[in-house]
Amino acid sequence: MKTKKIAKYVTLFFVKYLSEERGVSHNTIRSYSNTFKLFLKYMSEIKHIPAESIELEHINRDTILGFLDWLENTRVCSTATRNQRMAGIHSFCKFMQYEDVEHIEQWQQILSIKFKKAPKPQMNYLSIEGVKFLLEQIPQYTTAGRRDLAMLALLYDSGARVQELADLIPQSLHLTPPYYVTLFGKGSKTRTVPLQDKQVELLKNYIEENKLNKPSFNQRPLFANNRGGKFTTAGIAYILHHYVVMAHIKNPDLIPDKITPHCLRHSKAMHMLQAGLNLVYIRDILGHVSITTTEIYARADSKQKREAIEAAYSEVLPKQLDMASWEKDSELMTWLKKLGKQ
Repeated sequence: MKTKKIAKYVTLFFVKYLSEERGVSHNTIRSYSNTFKLFLKYMSEIKHIPAESIELEHINRDTILGFLDWLENTRVCSTATRNQRMAGIHSFCKFMQYEDVEHIEQWQQILSIKFKKAPKPQMNYLSIEGVKFLLEQIPQYTTAGRRDLAMLALLYDSGARVQELADLIPQSLHLTPPYYVTLFGKGSKTRTVPLQDKQVELLKNYIEENKLNKPSFNQRPLFANNRGGKFTTAGIAYILHHYVVMAHIKNPDLIPDKITPHCLRHSKAMHMLQAGLNLVYIRDILGHVSITTTEIYARADSKQKREAIEAAYSEVLPKQLDMASWEKDSELMTWLKKLGKQ
């Protein structure tokens, strides 16, 4: 029987299926690409099969289960990361059901592998005072500091995902009334998010300083690294961490030692909720597909729960007697003592 090499089908999967047929985002392609890189590494190091020798028959349920165990136990990946890699494999197997019909059972066996249940991480967010204190750590007397302030303030103010922030170009901003930023989110969906006056002023100064208001610079990255290139998500996280360390040393009660860019997104959502903004509007600003996702903020906000309960509270308990006042009433105490002697 003629063997089939994997290379041909992996190429078709990325070029024809993901890019042309499904039109998935660059982030999805990058994630799936990393999955296959890790799989090839696993096959080479553990199975001793080099990439050019891997055939379709090597990709079976047992191999994939071994790969997932290797991710967790050897590379010490989290359950969430394991599931992310599993999603890429599932997508490939769905594609292969139609490209390699004669081995459809093989692909369906892999598709039957379930995602591992992961404990839900506790939502981490800052108070409004915490966000303010964090941003105050950014020096404004340097070019890099002014860039970092504009970037991290916008990350919070827009509630953007860190990749959405990295993808921004000057043309994404609308800095004449009404002010807003256009974000390019998951599933190739765009959304517009209103901006506050102070944020707009900060962005205008940053754009003017860096000459990003020139028509020829419209397609350049809005926030560029020291080499003039587009920021990676890791680069933005690194800059945030630098200021988090400074803020934590000064006020550990207000600023925890670990804050991710996504924490600023959570913080913005919680502050909007606490200000009384409708969940539907918060959903649209954050770019959630379903309001069910947005409801996690309502469930996490114990302060709002307490205030809602207090507002809806009805007095049903009987008024408690002041026992201490009885002891001060000498006539009452005398009368009570006589009761026991009758």
